[in-house]
Amino acid sequence: MRKFDLHMHSKYSRDGILDPETIVKIALKRGLDGLAVTDHDTIRGGLAAKKVAPKGLEVICGCEVSTDRGDVIGLFLSEEIRSRCHIDVIEEIRSQGGVAIVPHPFDSMRGSAFWLREDDSRKIDGVEVMNARCIFRRSNNAAVDYADRYSLAKVGGSDAHFGAEIGNAGTLIPEDSDVRESILKNRTMAYGNISSPFFNFRTTALLMRRRIYKTRKDS
Repeated sequence: MRKFDLHMHSKYSRDGILDPETIVKIALKRGLDGLAVTDHDTIRGGLAAKKVAPKGLEVICGCEVSTDRGDVIGLFLSEEIRSRCHIDVIEEIRSQGGVAIVPHPFDSMRGSAFWLREDDSRKIDGVEVMNARCIFRRSNNAAVDYADRYSLAKVGGSDAHFGAEIGNAGTLIPEDSDVRESILKNRTMAYGNISSPFFNFRTTALLMRRRIYKTRKDS
């Protein structure tokens, strides 16, 4: 099985700091076979990472899109997602040949959580059942239950915003299958451990500093 971390952020996210080059170097050191850069509402980080990735490391261009229902991750994107209606976002992802994943769907600590309902199971391709930034395990456990109930692919990702988080969680892909096919055929497995809550607090502090700086700059 090949190891892919399918959820992480670069400096192109409003709460990110990592250069794409740094992400690639760390991923190689952690023994990953591939990764997806899924910045908030932009594919710039994913495109940049693909350009600097060496042979042997598969980089998937993704995006964590803010929608009217909560976050949706699109993988295998080549163009920016313009809509913010979740139904239209999923349609845009599919029109690019991408797959739609709902990350951290039942995380009560996040205002951006997409609380999945029964009818949502027919709209999406997979569920992130192992997010290393979900402080409470019940959030990931609820995602596992949902994916099992509706026979959806299970994926994992570190949700890394800092280098030390990369690879803390991920997705196992069969050797004889590519990532897209594995997700669509429900052949993936999630793995990983919960990262220290310290990283969540660092991200909150970073966002606050950037907002204060912007307010002062605009005043």
